[in-house]
Amino acid sequence: MNIDKRALREVAEKATKGPWTLFSDIDTKTFSIHTPRDKRCENVIKWGGFDCQPNAEANAEFIAAFNPKVALALLDELEHYKSREERVTKLVLDNSTSWDALYKKLEAAEKRIAEQREYYEGVIADGSKRIAELERSETQLINERDAAESALADMYQAATGERPEWSNMFGFADAVDVVEERLATLEANQSQTTPTGIQLITEAIGAHGYIVGCLLQGRPDLALEESRKWVSAFGQAAEIVSAQDADDIKVKGD
Repeated sequence: MNIDKRALREVAEKATKGPWTLFSDIDTKTFSIHTPRDKRCENVIKWGGFDCQPNAEANAEFIAAFNPKVALALLDELEHYKSREERVTKLVLDNSTSWDALYKKLEAAEKRIAEQREYYEGVIADGSKRIAELERSETQLINERDAAESALADMYQAATGERPEWSNMFGFADAVDVVEERLATLEANQSQTTPTGIQLITEAIGAHGYIVGCLLQGRPDLALEESRKWVSAFGQAAEIVSAQDADDIKVKGD
């Protein structure tokens, strides 16, 4: 049932305000409705309003109970609940929109987190791989340095006949100085040396300069490779000079 609440409010506002009171005449058994302030008890419905029908009293009681004041109060309450319903509905809709937006933001955040996790996992994997490569390179560099040190020791032994004793007081530079000094001696004696010895000494001197340069530039791998080629040359050159010295001593003795 559709109720025209606006029309009902208009007629209720024009009617006599409540509360209303039921008045009955015992003798005539008729009922009237009036307000408590009406001394004559007829300002709403006069004496002849309700006859003695069986439901006359109930009808009169209902009309008195549902007076304009009550009707207006009910209309106000209906409007209040309607307004409240509208606010709740709006709140639900707003929250629904907000939840949708929040859910989309959450999905976007989860996607970004997944992408970042994938990226950093790749970075970690690459970093681990690079660390392993550096560790291998470091191990290789240490091995090459040790080999270059051994080769330098061989060169030192070829030049002096003794193995070097490495210490804080005697290092690579000192060994190089000794080898250079020995090479200078070999070079000075070239005039007394056979052509083969001169060639070996010359090649040994050239190799020495290259090897020393590699060591000073932090390339023990190249120094190792070159020194392996020329260690025997140093040895042969030293042997030739030693043999020449022995011959000279023998001649002088004779």
